[in-house]
Amino acid sequence: MLGGTFNPVHLAHLRSAIELKETLGLDEVRMVPCHVPPHRDEPQTPAHQRLEMLSLALEGVPGVIADDRELRRDGPSFSLDTLKSFRGELDKDDSLIMAIGEDAFSKLDRWRAPEALFELAHVVVIARPDHGLDVPAGLSDFLAARRAHSAEALSGPSGRWLALSLASPMAISSTDIRARLRRGQDIRYLVPEVVRHYVERHGLYL
Repeated sequence: MLGGTFNPVHLAHLRSAIELKETLGLDEVRMVPCHVPPHRDEPQTPAHQRLEMLSLALEGVPGVIADDRELRRDGPSFSLDTLKSFRGELDKDDSLIMAIGEDAFSKLDRWRAPEALFELAHVVVIARPDHGLDVPAGLSDFLAARRAHSAEALSGPSGRWLALSLASPMAISSTDIRARLRRGQDIRYLVPEVVRHYVERHGLYL
């Protein structure tokens, strides 16, 4: 599970999904657009358009899937509820991984029932060029006992976390893309061409 607002989805999101799948030997990666973010303002771009852009970007990409389950739920899109939904579709011994960036990980102690996440899944923390690995103080002892130091250590269905540097880190952000569009600047090569055309056709982020 790789969640986010994807507002809009960009090349760093997509490359991370592919490299997660390859590096960890995953059967598939589900990219899950957030409907109502619990920890930030709700995106002005409607959820169905963010999903459409993500689906267009993933056409023909094997094993990486746009998943709309959070868009089908009312209320805040808590990761705990999403992991419960995924876990209900798996065998009890299947491994489930939630991938998040270092910026989100540093605020994990503010999430809803963060300890319960580890009862459902492993957590992989993706290194970002514009951030660093900050272990949230409120969970330091809890996380210290659960840290893994290799992908092989993520055995079993859940319970560990791993800091992971991917091969192609990209300092691209949706915030910057939206700002460029408001300034009338070109976003070519920051997003897939199909997403750029969608944004232009629908007049998004102006």
